[in-house]
Amino acid sequence: MTTWLKDELLKIAEADDLHISPFREDGVTYGTPTWIWSVVVDDSLYVRAYFGQNSRWYQAAVNQKAGRITVAGMTKEVIFETADGTINDLIDNAYRKKYNSSPYLGSMISNRARSATVKVLPL
Repeated sequence: MTTWLKDELLKIAEADDLHISPFREDGVTYGTPTWIWSVVVDDSLYVRAYFGQNSRWYQAAVNQKAGRITVAGMTKEVIFETADGTINDLIDNAYRKKYNSSPYLGSMISNRARSATVKVLPL
């Protein structure tokens, strides 16, 4: 399994703008970049879909399992894994810490968004 370089992960953790582009159905063409929140927990990168499992980018990420992210001046080819279980409590805490002043925080730690949590790994 691949892991993030420490300096990359630090830059990503500090950035507010992460754009995610899972592959389209052809497995070759990248989807339209979608701006999302991201957090780092235990040296891993996680993202969530605001609209839960109905989000188009989330469905593409789950189905295609790969794509690209652009963040902190970097563009990286990545793989996607669904994440569930107790890690979600740690992810909630990371969202609270990073985005505590946002009016959207409640939605991002809701059951709807929690059900659409994705671990992002570099290729």
